[in-house]
Amino acid sequence: MPIPQLTPTECEEALRQLSDWTLRDDGLAIEREFRFRDFSEAFGFMTRVALLAEQHDHHPEWSNVYNRVEITLTTHDAGGLSQRDVKMAQAIDALV
Repeated sequence: MPIPQLTPTECEEALRQLSDWTLRDDGLAIEREFRFRDFSEAFGFMTRVALLAEQHDHHPEWSNVYNRVEITLTTHDAGGLSQRDVKMAQAIDALV
């Protein structure tokens, strides 16, 4: 069964719930930047997110430079943003 992509209205509602996340320019993903005191704290956060990703079977696109972690969530099977991304973003937010 295909995963449905969020409608524009559903996307707007999701972003109201996820105040620190932004819609990527193409409208197909959400993004957020996290900043920590140092690399060790950022890496610890990434480890916790990795465990969440395995539990949710939904893996982020991300990058890390020293104390900064940038995360992008999209559902490739849906061809864009889906409810899976919203749930993953909420789970990530609960870590910080």
